[in-house]
Amino acid sequence: MQVVVLKLDFHCERMKQKAMATVCRLSGVKSVGVKDDKLTVTGDIDTYIIVKKLKKVCYTEIISVGPVKEPEKKPDPKKPSEPPEVVYWYPPQVPPYYQHFNGCVYEDPNTCVIS
Repeated sequence: MQVVVLKLDFHCERMKQKAMATVCRLSGVKSVGVKDDKLTVTGDIDTYIIVKKLKKVCYTEIISVGPVKEPEKKPDPKKPSEPPEVVYWYPPQVPPYYQHFNGCVYEDPNTCVIS
């Protein structure tokens, strides 16, 4: 991909539209822009072909040819790292009235209670 900036000599608005249409028909053209008398063409195309086609419409002069500049990526402002939430686990607490109970009701199977 390359960017070609051309200076065109437009006499009227119709010539401007004709130049834009001529460039847009070329294969490999990704975008075309006009500002004042400068035509900016972006795409995979030979500069010579663009100038050759435009010279049939109006006077054309090459200003610059170069690779496409990719937009600079700004580093994302990261939030200050927060420490992970710590979860503490404690074993379940036994109520105090059950702490002295240390066995099964059936400690002595031969015990019989008659009331």
